[in-house]
This record gives sequence, structure tokens and C-alpha cells, in this order.
Amino acid sequence: MRLHGLAFLTIGLGALALAPAAFADLNPPPPDYYSCSTTGGGTICRAQLVGHEDPVPIEDLCSFTAFDQGDEYRDLTRRYNANGDWVERVIRTRWLNSFWSNPATGAIIPYTQRSIATAVLGVPGDPDTITTTETGENQYTDPVTHKKVLHAAGRAVTGPDGSVIEYSGQQPFLDFFGGKDPHAFDQLCAALAS
Repeated sequence: MRLHGLAFLTIGLGALALAPAAFADLNPPPPDYYSCSTTGGGTICRAQLVGHEDPVPIEDLCSFTAFDQGDEYRDLTRRYNANGDWVERVIRTRWLNSFWSNPATGAIIPYTQRSIATAVLGVPGDPDTITTTETGENQYTDPVTHKKVLHAAGRAVTGPDGSVIEYSGQQPFLDFFGGKDPHAFDQLCAALAS
């Protein structure tokens, strides 16, 4: 739900340590908004992105359509081995000024979200072999009662095909969509309905 409707800006890159043409030596080359430098054992590339998500409809969670919007800040790091093959990516994400809303009632539920996603390539240079481990926390607080109406925290591992291999902690999104807890969003929906 987090990836659609975002417009990203590249920030804070400064001068490139390697010119864009040097990216051709990396397999696969990173997007051109990365800044790369060589290290003793390979190459490290970094980028910072800022995105804003305009209201996006969220369906199937409540008996009405809610909307999600906010600002996303991402710090990205790619590591390449001595052969120039991509081996790892780390994305640190923070959502700020973010909230779900219900236009029918005017209710708004703000949330905070932080996560770290570490993707490891099973075969260096082959993005089709990525296994991702994500840890983080997502918390929704009713501004009227100041009570938490939804809280997610934990760890999830997804395989190269995008399927969830394992997860732990409090994971209402995975529990709801996996059929384990059809009531995972009841408190949040109730707060948005009033």
C-alpha cells in the first residue's frame, strides 16, 4: 500500500564520487540518483529520497473507503562486491505528517512509521534472487482519545517471489491479509467512523 502515488525528490547527494558512466561497471548499475564510491572490497552507493503521497484510497479494511497520505523519507544504500556485482540494499524509511482520513466524517488518525529493509541477493548481481528482511514499527493514535488504535511492530522476511516466508511480532496488516485476524483494523475503523 505504500508504494503507489509517490513523487520522490533526490536530496543531499553532493558531488558524485563516480561519474554516471562509471555505473556501467556495476551489475546491475544503480539508478542515477545514487552517489557511489569505491571501498577496499567493492563499491558503496547511497541516496536520499523524499516523497509525498497524495490521498490514496484504502479499501477492504473498513466498511467505508479511508484515505492514506503523508511524507516519506528514505535513506538508501547499495553494496557491490569486488567484481562489481550488487549484493545488498538497505532502505531506512520514515513516514512523517502521515494520516488516514475518512472524508464522510472528517475524522483523521495520524500515524508514525519507521522501518529498515535489508535485501540480500542470493546470486550476486541477480535482482530476481532478493530475500528481504524488514523490521519496524507503525503506530496510529486517535487525536481525540490519545489512545493507540493500531500498532504494528516486528520483523518480516519475504522471498524473491514477494511471498512472506516468516514474520514475528505484532503484525496486523499481515494477520488481516493472511486471514488470521479479520478484526485487526476494528479500532482504527471505529475511530475513523466517528
